[in-house]
Amino acid sequence: MSGRGRGLGVAAAVVGLLGLVLAIGSFAYGREAYGASIVSSASMAPTYEPGDRIAYERVDGSEVRRGDVVLYSAPDRYGFDQPVMQRVIGVGGDHVVCCTGESADARITVNGKPLAEPYVKGGDADGGLHKPYDVKVPKGRLFLLGDYRGNARDSRFFESDHDGTVSTAAVRGRVTDGYTALGVIGVGVIVGVVLVLTGGGLGIAAFVVRRRAAVSVPPPWPLQV
Repeated sequence: MSGRGRGLGVAAAVVGLLGLVLAIGSFAYGREAYGASIVSSASMAPTYEPGDRIAYERVDGSEVRRGDVVLYSAPDRYGFDQPVMQRVIGVGGDHVVCCTGESADARITVNGKPLAEPYVKGGDADGGLHKPYDVKVPKGRLFLLGDYRGNARDSRFFESDHDGTVSTAAVRGRVTDGYTALGVIGVGVIVGVVLVLTGGGLGIAAFVVRRRAAVSVPPPWPLQV
């Protein structure tokens, strides 16, 4: 094999293998780290409307923070195992109280500080329910509310079960605000495929070079003229 053909062959193998690893690795990581779902209720409006497609990252419940929107499973409460989407208002150790002020001026306080909630539908933190609560969130649990307070069956309605709080172990994922991470994974897959195709092209080039080199080599016997 000529030096050039050998070099092309090695390059084809390296580039193709690299592309295969990158494509499969990116796809596997995406499947493992992220998921997608469709919003089925109006409890998180106007932030998420019914029919909206959402992406979420699979994280441990201990990683979520106040303000995060999470998917969690609570079959004992809701009678089904499908994920429920709500917003984290309080984490372990927080003191959540509703409400200070009246009507549109009503605010939930967390650890004594009024909570700014620009995401709440109509700006009404209570949702017109006039349902006061005073909860000290236990460690390892979360206090969760929907953004549409007048149309969400959330922690406020399960006082008998740990003051309505949910175990962090029930969390399935944290909703992402965009598809940036999924886009990066997609780019990884695409680049991997391109590298595989490039490796294939280099392999074909190496084969052609070898064939040409084989034809151009003179036979070991004298030619009869």
